[in-house]
Amino acid sequence: MTKFYSSLDEIKGELQSGKITVEGLVENYLTQIQANSHLNAFNEVFADEARSRAKEVDTRIRSGAAGRLAGMVIGIKDNICYKGHKVSASSRILENFTSIYSSTIVGRLLAEDAVIIGRCNCDEFAMGASNENSYYGPVHNFADTSRVSGGSSGGSAVAVQANMCHAAIGTDTGGSVRQPASFCGLVGLKPTYGTISRHGIIAYASSFDQVGPITRSVEDAALLLEIMAGVDEYDSTLSRAAVPSFRANLEASSSPKKIAYLQEAISSPGVDDEVKATLVKYIDKMRAEGHTVTPVSFEYLDYIVPTYYILAMAEASSNLARYDGVHYGYRSPDSTDLLTTYKRSRSEGFGTEVKRRIMLGTFVLSAGYYDAYYARAQKVRRLIREKTDALLKEYDFILSPTAPEPAFPIGRKEKDPVVMYLYDIFTVKASLAGVPAISLPAGNNSNGMPLGLQLIAKRFAEQELLDFSKYFLEL
Repeated sequence: MTKFYSSLDEIKGELQSGKITVEGLVENYLTQIQANSHLNAFNEVFADEARSRAKEVDTRIRSGAAGRLAGMVIGIKDNICYKGHKVSASSRILENFTSIYSSTIVGRLLAEDAVIIGRCNCDEFAMGASNENSYYGPVHNFADTSRVSGGSSGGSAVAVQANMCHAAIGTDTGGSVRQPASFCGLVGLKPTYGTISRHGIIAYASSFDQVGPITRSVEDAALLLEIMAGVDEYDSTLSRAAVPSFRANLEASSSPKKIAYLQEAISSPGVDDEVKATLVKYIDKMRAEGHTVTPVSFEYLDYIVPTYYILAMAEASSNLARYDGVHYGYRSPDSTDLLTTYKRSRSEGFGTEVKRRIMLGTFVLSAGYYDAYYARAQKVRRLIREKTDALLKEYDFILSPTAPEPAFPIGRKEKDPVVMYLYDIFTVKASLAGVPAISLPAGNNSNGMPLGLQLIAKRFAEQELLDFSKYFLEL
């Protein structure tokens, strides 16, 4: 079995000493991918290409010209474009589509000598919290294959969890990096909206989507953030500020902090008892370390999930209009004219959950309901953002569980979409407010399933968030 490296620093140490090579690393990961194919984490593996690239990176290491990610083998979520490679967003409607360009983040990763080993399974068009909505089937949790991986970046999380690659890149719209990271015992970072370019990322909800790394360590998350972040002429929503040296500046911060935790996370009957106990344990640890940890009530908590889904589904209905069976992607063989091409291609090409969200999004944008739903949700989003900003002026961080319970059995809740949507209760607040958030591993429950806790910080306070996260993991 491939050694579980805790960080890229550990890999680089063995590369420098000659104990391993990048080529050897890739071969070991490919062996792990084959051995764990039943987990269904990858939609496609770039085996030959990864081997060839590993040789090139080894040559650059020997010449002293290697990039900062030399030795890091990465999986990318199947909604991230990579020139000359298929990208499907785990949907039938893009089953055989090959990208004609690379996303900005892929270009930046490759420029620093990362090896991309394959594209990871995900919920179709990143719509889901369990990775059961993929055209290619569900992803299974490595800790218990009868349970979900989390979603929508479930394949990315399980690929790292099962040691099929060292790190992975996902996208987070309402928690799609953080929640699977929690279910798989990993670090999952959603940066501030506008930190990482969305160019070449298949859109779900454009005012929420943000790329984020899934890693074993805060150090690797900091490095990947530093490399992927920054101005890009193809994305006008990006911050123009210079990108800090997150990895070089990373230092476990133990200075006294003011931390708020959501009291509903402890009082609500919908939160698993062991999740509550884990939260209380860390609260007690931080208080013992001299931090001020205070319960707060978020008055708009009941409106967070409805607001998020109204807005996200509205944006999805607009973004997914381009998949019409005419321009590219799947076209129904039973089409007879333009109208049946549209109807049949979209009906056959999209899965149930995607169609549900498109229809709901179209409904809330319709003339008779726009003001009652979409416009009102935009106003509530502003209130949620202002309330979150106010809390973060008073406190350094907001602490909560990442998810209300550990990974649940595959198929258990797929017939009840409303219950499934509530899995985003703790993660969507950061998405609505556009602030950074991170899920950190917090041990396992009595059944051996990973648990995660989430920290939320001020807008563009990633350095402070990463520093405290490193300290948090040492508690």
